[in-house]
This record gives sequence, structure tokens and C-alpha cells, in this order.
Amino acid sequence: MMVLQNYANLENVLVGPHGEMYTASHHANETVNVKIEGVSVAAEEEDPLRIAVQEIKAEPESTLNELQPVHGEERQYSCDECGESFSQRFNLKAHKRVHSGERPFSCSMCYKSFSRQSNLKAHQRIHSGERPFFCDVCNKSFTCLSNLKTHQRIRSGEGPFSCDVCDKSFCEQGDLKKHGRIHNGERPFSCSVCYKSFSRQSNLKTHQRIHSGERPYSCDVCNKSFSEQGYLKKHGRIHSGERPFCCNICNKSFSEQGYLKKHGRIHNGERPFSCSVCYKSFSRQSHLKTHQRIHSGDRPFFCDACNKSFSEQGYLKKHGRIHNGERPFSCSVCYKSFSRQSHLKTHQRIHSGERPFFCDACNKSFSFVSNLKTHQLIHVDVCSKS
Repeated sequence: MMVLQNYANLENVLVGPHGEMYTASHHANETVNVKIEGVSVAAEEEDPLRIAVQEIKAEPESTLNELQPVHGEERQYSCDECGESFSQRFNLKAHKRVHSGERPFSCSMCYKSFSRQSNLKAHQRIHSGERPFFCDVCNKSFTCLSNLKTHQRIRSGEGPFSCDVCDKSFCEQGDLKKHGRIHNGERPFSCSVCYKSFSRQSNLKTHQRIHSGERPYSCDVCNKSFSEQGYLKKHGRIHSGERPFCCNICNKSFSEQGYLKKHGRIHNGERPFSCSVCYKSFSRQSHLKTHQRIHSGDRPFFCDACNKSFSEQGYLKKHGRIHNGERPFSCSVCYKSFSRQSHLKTHQRIHSGERPFFCDACNKSFSFVSNLKTHQLIHVDVCSKS
């Protein structure tokens, strides 16, 4: 017989010696006698039968329920907001915090708050360094049991939850549900500021930092901060020099997978972005956008010194050197410096003797196109005299 005394308004999950789960709820200051398979033990004593208190403040009308396995229970508690149903009232109550935004459990170290006490407990392991869950195969450790289970499924290649539309499989049912929104277009999470909607709550939370200006991820090297951890990770490669994405054709490496994908179009000739006016195509969307300014006449970049406008920021930067006198490109032979790299390249032909411009009439060569054009006037004069 199990005796539970003076536990105010608790709903409990009882876990048996073989992992089976049962539920019971009772009122304050009541003594509840529960007989389970002939086992008799006081609540304080150590025993294979453990009590996991899941929720405080049970509803006043709660009474002692007949014990039954959790997995066999009817999902009789439904959420008024989204219709999701639960077999336990405390699970419904915890779920409702997703909609209300209530996060009553706070970390005493960093003050981050959580909707569930179990999530707080898992979070606190970040500060303590505790990683109590170990993989039997590779001995890798985890702070959460769910992370270990996900890791084990990845190792085994198990993906028990499959999408009916595209057959993609997932280790977690929740991940399958989130994925399903790609196909059905569901976007249940909306921004209260601009009303933009998202398929995932995490995406909404990240988006909201645009409005709040929050940038919680800081670089340890230069102290630059970012709104997303992924941006911080990409930025970190500037300092580390890491370029993990490699082209299998020319072996050039990149810090981001997106850069590798764009680079790949050089080799495969893919130009997926087309101009709707002249149908010229480009390998990058940014190049198309720049090109379209030719048709629109848009010149959004202005010089602060002379108010001259440009269609590209790069052109403005080059122009700015006229005013500031900057000449960053130097000749390695005579050390003469230039404001533009193209001017340096032209100058270097003096030293190399390169003469890439040829006259069609007499085949004479020149270092500069301007010299070729001047020369061609000789042939024009000859033709006019004859």
C-alpha cells in the first residue's frame, strides 16, 4: 500500500518497476491509499515505484482517478486554441503556455525563463556542465534524454515518422508535424508588430529580434553581436579561417554552403535569374537586381561630397577615392599607386611589355586601347585621301 499525505493539490505520475506509468490526483490534506500489485511502501522511502510530480495547482474539482496506464488513456483534454488533445490535464496546462507565452520557471543564473520546469532543469545543465545521458555506441554525452534519443536514431538511420507527401522521414513526430507545414502552407505563429506569420515558433522568435533589436549572440574575439546563433557561427569563420565547403571541380573552398552553391554555377553554366525586360540571365539574384537598374534608371547610391549618384555601391566606393585621395593598389615594380585595380593592371603592361590590342589594318600592337584608337585614325586619313 502506498500512502500519500499532505501533498497540496498535486497531480502525479506513478512509474512502476518495469517503466509502466499511472496517474492519480487528490485534494490537499487528504490521505490517499493506493494499492498497486500488493506493493506497500511509504512515499518517502526508496522503492522502484517512483513518484514524478508533474504539475502543482491541480483543479479544485480534481478527485482520485482510477489508476490506468498513461499510454492507454483517452486524449480527453483538448486545447481551445489549436485543438491538440492530451491524455493528462497537466500536459494540456503546460501546452497552453505555448499560446499564452507564460514562462513561470526562471534560471537563477541567466534569468532565462521556461514554460516547463523540466525544460528549466535541462537548461541548468548548460551552466553546471552536467551531461548525464551517454550513447552506448560512441560514448557521446548529452544534457537531455531527448537529444540522446535523437542522436541514436541518426546513428541507426532510423526515421520512423514519414511524410505522406514527399516521403521524407524524421526521428521525431514533432519534426514531421513542423515539416508538414511546408506542404499545407500553415503558418500559425504571427508577429504582433508587423503581423508576418511563420510555420515555426522558433522562426517567429528569431524574427521578433528585428523589432526588439536584441542580438544575444556575441563573438568572443571582436565582441560583434548577432540575432541568430547561425550568423555568429558563420562570422566565427572570419577569425578561424575555416572554409569547410569545398568545390569538387576546382577545389576552391568557402566559409558558407551558399557561397559554394553560387560558385558552382560558374562550372555548370546555370543562370537561373532572368531579366523580364531584355531576358538576359544571371547566375546570382544580386547581379540581376543590379542589372535591372539599367532599365529603371535607379541610382540609389549617392556621393556625400558631390552628390553624384551611382547604380552600384562598388562604383560609389571607387568614385569616393577621387575625393579622399585613397590609392590602395600599388605596383610591385615601381611602387606607383592607383585608385583602381584596373588602372594598376593597365600600368603593369609598361613593365611586362604586354601589348594586347591589335590594329586590324596593319596588325600593329599596343599596350593601351586609347593608343590603338589614336593609331587607327592614321588609316582613316589614308582611306579618305585615296
